[in-house]
Amino acid sequence: MVVMVFLTMALLPLKAFERRDILQRTATEAQVRQALVMNQKWVPYPAYTDRAGWDRLVGDNKSAIIQAGERYLDYPWTVIRATDYLEYEKSGSRNAMQVPNNKNAQAFSALLMAELSEGKGRFINDLMNGILFFSEMTTWAESAHLAAYQKTHRAMPDYREDILELHQGGMAQMLSWTYYFLKDQFDRIDPMIAMRLRHELQRRELDPFMQRDDFWWMARHYKDGDMINNWTPWCNANALLCYMLLEENPDTLAKAVYLSMVSVDQFLNYVKADGACEEGPSYWGHASGKLFDYLSALSLITGGKIDLFGNDQVKRMGEYIARSYIGNEWVANFADASAKAGEVNTSLIYRYGTAVNSQTMKSMAAMREKTYPAKLPTNWMDLYDGLEALRFMPMLKAEKPNFQYPRFTWYPETEFCYMRSGHAFLAAKGGFNNESHNHNDVGTFILAFDNVPVMIDAGVGTYTRQTFSKDRYTIWTMQSNYHNLPMINGVPEKFGSQYKARNVKADAKRLSFSADIAGAYPEEAAVNRWTRSYQLGKNTLSMADDFDLKEAKAPHQINFLTWGQVDTSQPGRVTIQTNGVTAVLSYDAAAFAPSVETVNLTDPRLSKVWGNEVIRLTLTAKGTPLKGSYRYTIAQKTR
Repeated sequence: MVVMVFLTMALLPLKAFERRDILQRTATEAQVRQALVMNQKWVPYPAYTDRAGWDRLVGDNKSAIIQAGERYLDYPWTVIRATDYLEYEKSGSRNAMQVPNNKNAQAFSALLMAELSEGKGRFINDLMNGILFFSEMTTWAESAHLAAYQKTHRAMPDYREDILELHQGGMAQMLSWTYYFLKDQFDRIDPMIAMRLRHELQRRELDPFMQRDDFWWMARHYKDGDMINNWTPWCNANALLCYMLLEENPDTLAKAVYLSMVSVDQFLNYVKADGACEEGPSYWGHASGKLFDYLSALSLITGGKIDLFGNDQVKRMGEYIARSYIGNEWVANFADASAKAGEVNTSLIYRYGTAVNSQTMKSMAAMREKTYPAKLPTNWMDLYDGLEALRFMPMLKAEKPNFQYPRFTWYPETEFCYMRSGHAFLAAKGGFNNESHNHNDVGTFILAFDNVPVMIDAGVGTYTRQTFSKDRYTIWTMQSNYHNLPMINGVPEKFGSQYKARNVKADAKRLSFSADIAGAYPEEAAVNRWTRSYQLGKNTLSMADDFDLKEAKAPHQINFLTWGQVDTSQPGRVTIQTNGVTAVLSYDAAAFAPSVETVNLTDPRLSKVWGNEVIRLTLTAKGTPLKGSYRYTIAQKTR
């Protein structure tokens, strides 16, 4: 097993921003200008007319790609109605707008890949129809993001303003590739097709990226305390690829490239140097993964002159995905991440691992490819990612799946800790309650036996307007009392950067983690100190809560979130059975009374992971001491 320990086990400062400016220190704008690879000579894929090249690229996937496109021949493009946009304001639902919008993008991307793979012109008419349809849309942005970032703050598209956001940027990237590959084919029918497409891409993507500096994800006017997340590398990756595919003026291209470098530097400054993704594993592909796409494109357009893949921080950011992997497709899912690895991109892990020379990542990708063979995308809108997956597929399949699960990983700035002993896996965290996609979860843990989570983090339900509003923490999945945490004096943790862990320690030799979580609770909790500690033994977790209160107002509640069958009938013991694993939680029956709450899951984003329900097990203290210690153990029961 691999051990990853950073220098010291003691707490390092929770820095929200550290000006490293890695990219800007690599090259000036003038040096970028000198290094540019112009006229799309950087493109690593065959031209449309190179049929032998496309046959090699798609390989055995050719017929499946073509068949997928054939399902969309004569596709009836779905108009996104005014009421679809306004439904977000009415009910908070994103789906009324996003479902038909995504279906249109999926159809176009399937038609595009089919035409590129076959090369006979059968899909050209539908692609022309799609180009005209998308060109006539007021915006390519989604209703939720229009309401957030348009000057009107309404969900109805404003024709006076072009918004740069995730879906819009993805559309722009896909349509830029369309222009690059198929311009000559369109020109043979009518030059207006490509001319109109090029015009729309200039208006909707290139001009706003260059002319505006007020989109929050650009971080061009960053102030201490601002948040930066996956939007920054994601939107910049899309914009950079669009410029690389469309811009013929080297001065303009150099300026755009450098602007993107300045912006992505802010992301690299903001995230912790330890490499952890505070948004969780299923967001890794949209955060570190999009950083990888951006850096890959940047290396291509500069002929390898600007290359950060030898940087230690970039490598650690990649390896996070392997270190947070529990096994059997379960992951340590703090924040809004799902507990299942369905959103984890195997090819991306391999490509990233190849770039940073990480055998850990390459072996993990090979293991997943062998156990859960990657399927072709159902949506090729992120065409760069899809084409790169095809290009690297032979190398991935040839990689040996000799993945070794890391024994101990400690991220001292983000304060995530992962460890293994025997058949047990523990993930514990300190941190603070204003992380990206934050849950109030300072001090919580996830415990798995035989790669099956027993003490869980539920994750997050389907995104609605409420999810990213002032009412976010009225949602149960965001609250500390539905994580594996105490209610102190009847009070849960609170949202805010000031609510954070103190004296966080991790020990690789003892396989232990501890944090004083009192600082994560508001003043009304009346707590001086509450040290939550974990020590992992062979198939056993020992836990302790050592506390000191200013005032004792109400009995403490120690909450555990689990799933499956829970039996509290035997005093001092709770038996949990789930997915073939049996675990026993032992506690002091003289100190606590157990109770069970069944949380019914009606949201498909949660139920597809956990089934119809999860269970909150609560140990309620029988007394109200000012000082004391509680002890618990959770052990796997073997036959």
